[in-house]
Amino acid sequence: MEENWQDNPKLAGMDRSKLDMLQQMAQQGAGKSPSDLLPFIMNAAAKGKSAGLRFNPNEINTIIEVLKMGKSPQERAKLDQVVNLMKMMR
Repeated sequence: MEENWQDNPKLAGMDRSKLDMLQQMAQQGAGKSPSDLLPFIMNAAAKGKSAGLRFNPNEINTIIEVLKMGKSPQERAKLDQVVNLMKMMR
């Protein structure tokens, strides 16, 4: 993930505590394989939820859009796969 992703204008209205959590996730999740990424994201989501952070559907979609920026088609496909798996697990 780009270092300046937090400066993306699409994230301008998001609460700073949510952005900080995402930054921490980005640092810890860097370089994880797609098979390791799903449990990592699920664990991070559970931690955020227990800390009182709730992401609405618009925020989630915006985060996914930002994550895809500058990625190769293969990386975007992997991200879509992880997102679809997470939706199925709900």
